[in-house]
Amino acid sequence: MELITIKAFVSFTLAIILLFIGKYATLNSSLLRKYSIPEPVIGGFVCATVVALFYYLFNIEIHFDLEVRDILLLYFFAGIGLNADFKTLLSGGKPLALLTGIAVIYIVLQNILGISVATAFGLEPLLGLMSGSISLIGGVGTAMAWAPIYEEMGIQGAAEMGIASNTIGLILACVMGGPIANYLINRHKLTPSDDHHLDIGISHKDHVKLDHFGVLHAWLILNVSLMIGYMLDMLIAETGLKLPMFVSCLIAGIFIGNFKSLVLKRKTNENTQQGLGLISDICLGMFLTMALMALQLWQLQSAIAYLSSVMFLQALLSIVFTVFIVYRFMGKDYQAAVISAGFGGITLGSTATAIVNMTAVTQQYGAAHRAFIVVPLVCGFFIDLANALIINWFVGFHG
Repeated sequence: MELITIKAFVSFTLAIILLFIGKYATLNSSLLRKYSIPEPVIGGFVCATVVALFYYLFNIEIHFDLEVRDILLLYFFAGIGLNADFKTLLSGGKPLALLTGIAVIYIVLQNILGISVATAFGLEPLLGLMSGSISLIGGVGTAMAWAPIYEEMGIQGAAEMGIASNTIGLILACVMGGPIANYLINRHKLTPSDDHHLDIGISHKDHVKLDHFGVLHAWLILNVSLMIGYMLDMLIAETGLKLPMFVSCLIAGIFIGNFKSLVLKRKTNENTQQGLGLISDICLGMFLTMALMALQLWQLQSAIAYLSSVMFLQALLSIVFTVFIVYRFMGKDYQAAVISAGFGGITLGSTATAIVNMTAVTQQYGAAHRAFIVVPLVCGFFIDLANALIINWFVGFHG
């Protein structure tokens, strides 16, 4: 097997090309727009497929150096924070608590399903957690953190199972969110938002004129948010609490944006606002494109029967739970439909997947400001804490 590593600069350039492919396909396909399929999914998955063909046909394994990817996510969440006002945050209090409670219930159901399917296939029951909340809600990082513990318990193949489950879950999460929101909006005849001032990106219906001052000013504010976010992250780490870096950048953005509006009594001008939306949209699109282009699809070939079964059932559980529980408890309105679009990202993919799903929906139907506050906070803090506690309980119970 020949290993080829694509350097960071080339990987980044390739991701730009792939995102162009996705945006071009979306602009020229009413079907993709109708179901709000995220633009990065198209180019990213095309790349992952080509890489898999090289692996199978030419015995070449291609790896991408993606050191820029995580910084793009920080820019994106800082942009969300800068667009959030305290009034919106306060209005998100009850939905935030409700969605956290709903997510906790879902984590338990997801793990019960994973363990049940693993048992039915004659596998070690705890391996089902690797096709449950360890890899699907926790992500690859959580799966790799638990893999050595599984080895100490004498359970082999945990890392491979976790990575394969996360790969399938990420793909499913990317294509589920938009159709779920589209179904809810049409089924319940919801009134989309008339607000085209999106938290992320530019509406498909808008033709925006933006000059370099708007982009430069937005870039400056984002960089300041990241600097404060880094310092805040160090302060939080001193307390012994572990939070993802993007949460610190989100909080920094919130304080900077509200300090400017409430203390300095200055609103962000329209040009800068558009600059923030544009940069955030590009950063999120690039992040997800790079995440998808790095997928190693050949890792799915082991235990294909089990993976096909468990991930089909996990996707079905996510859809049913979202349509009948999440949408209803979140208020049965347009905001609830947008949150529902993100729930598949929470339960099967990642925080970025949840947000890119919601972004695709709001670009089609209009802004949903509360959703862009509630979902990142649930993803970035509350659900990770709950997931860690629940995983430990399941491992202790079955161990």
